[in-house]
Amino acid sequence: MQHLWAPWRISYIRERKEKGCIFCSKKKSTDDKNSLILSRGDHSFVLMNLYPYNNAHLLISPYKHVETTDKLDLETLNEIIWFANESMIIMKENLNADGYNFGANIGTAGGAGIADHIHFHVVPRWNGDTNFMPVIGETKVQVQGLQETYDELKIHFDKIMDN
Repeated sequence: MQHLWAPWRISYIRERKEKGCIFCSKKKSTDDKNSLILSRGDHSFVLMNLYPYNNAHLLISPYKHVETTDKLDLETLNEIIWFANESMIIMKENLNADGYNFGANIGTAGGAGIADHIHFHVVPRWNGDTNFMPVIGETKVQVQGLQETYDELKIHFDKIMDN
């Protein structure tokens, strides 16, 4: 396997890891930019994935700490789908996304890295974004930094809440 030199990641490696549920601590945060929270609704919120599969990989989390969708009320489920739809529109119009992966990994057996607090993934895709780097080089290239992507998306998420 080849190694990609990324010295800026050392600060993350040395940081003390959060205890408890990441989504519960993020929802309590008063610093949305530092928490990468793009928008807050009445029942859920949208944030950027700190470990994205692709540039602008978003997460939508209910405020309620539950493991499965059957424990969410209809208003929360509707808001999550609305946020997913708005996220895809924003990424299409502003990042020129060609498609998306949207869904949830439910339970450890279903691939959930955080199984006790359900969350949904919206991953923008571009024609040709799967190229030789991950296939041959076993390396994924992120084309834009998290904060730069946050700044680019945040103004558009602010607009959807104003309507």
